[in-house]
Amino acid sequence: MHIYTNPDPAQWAELLRRPQIEQAVIRPRVEAILDDVRAHGDWALIRYGRQLDGAELTDLLVSPREIDQAVTRVDPVLADAIRQAADNIERFHRAQAFAGLELEVLPGVVCRQRSVPIQTVGLYVPGGSAPLFSTVLMLAIPARIAGCREIVLCSPPDRRGNIADPILFAARLCGVTKIVKAGGAQAIGAMAYGTESVPKTDKIFGPGNQYVTVAKQLVSLSDVAIDMPAGPSEVMVLADDSADARFVAADLLSQAEHGPDSQAILATDSARLASRVEQEVERQLQHLSRSGLAAESIANSRIFVVKDRQEMISLANAYAAEHLIVSLHDPWEAADRITAAGSIFIGNFTPESAGDYASGTNHTLPTHGWAVSFSGVNLDSFMRKITYQEISRRGLEQLGEVIRTMALAEGLDAHAHAVRIRLEE
Repeated sequence: MHIYTNPDPAQWAELLRRPQIEQAVIRPRVEAILDDVRAHGDWALIRYGRQLDGAELTDLLVSPREIDQAVTRVDPVLADAIRQAADNIERFHRAQAFAGLELEVLPGVVCRQRSVPIQTVGLYVPGGSAPLFSTVLMLAIPARIAGCREIVLCSPPDRRGNIADPILFAARLCGVTKIVKAGGAQAIGAMAYGTESVPKTDKIFGPGNQYVTVAKQLVSLSDVAIDMPAGPSEVMVLADDSADARFVAADLLSQAEHGPDSQAILATDSARLASRVEQEVERQLQHLSRSGLAAESIANSRIFVVKDRQEMISLANAYAAEHLIVSLHDPWEAADRITAAGSIFIGNFTPESAGDYASGTNHTLPTHGWAVSFSGVNLDSFMRKITYQEISRRGLEQLGEVIRTMALAEGLDAHAHAVRIRLEE
């Protein structure tokens, strides 16, 4: 990791630049895949399963029997861990429920608001070398709590045409209604347009590689809503001399192991800590099973030594990290001054991996700086809020002249007439 000491704030934007998606190369490929799925449906998904996943599929949908068998194969210790994590996630997300509101803004003028669930949602769950069964919990649990009628999950199969057992276990536990053996941009296309086996969904959720990210961006232009702009995972750590270099290095590596385009950033006011973290990263890296991927990510990662706590906070707000770890004296004072982050982890004993798995918060978060304007996935992500108004004759008599005056000032005579004709009755 390269160490930058007291960089000029004018250079921050360049130094904090994320690895870029190769749009010129990836976008035409994704567009071709999406067009193919729109035109050929299941047949295209089966063909891409063969070409990209090496799987010979005869049926795209996972059968109840396949799920039954997968459930029996999951290690009991892992099954218990998944159940405990699911319970924590459920408790935190159920507490987010909106009870609705009703307000009489004037006598006879009543306004209401209530939440209703999105009817059909699509969940993308990455597979491959790291099948993210935890993502099933993060997406399917709030979808079920919200009351979504149909929950469709897509995940890439292995070469034998199977989805990882823990993914199927979590899907059954969380109430997923349909599981599809499809990954990549083709899965996004299937959920956006619908095929013979895959229902068209109203909103698509979930992380993925660059092809999935670009596919979600493209289908969101006109066909389906998506959870948020997202890209490769990232973490930023704010640390001072109260932090443990071993813990900081472990947190940086926990994101780096996602892949070569992930990014890990440390901001500190201690040159001594920076040096120790750099050494610890190299030492711990040697013991990781995914050390090759992590090493590529670490090459794109940085350590900033800045003059004080305020500069650390300013750097964090400029970066708008997906995950922000605050390992400082009086961490809540600093956290309260953070205005842009997906999720914040407080203190030396709160690893980012707790939020990834089991603390209860959601790990589907805005990346690539989008935390300045987007929230992470939460219960409201699966809901729509509808407003209502009910006006009595008395209420319209009080409000009518206000409406007519404003409508006429905008040159919209019919709007004014809709009030006048009622008051003349």
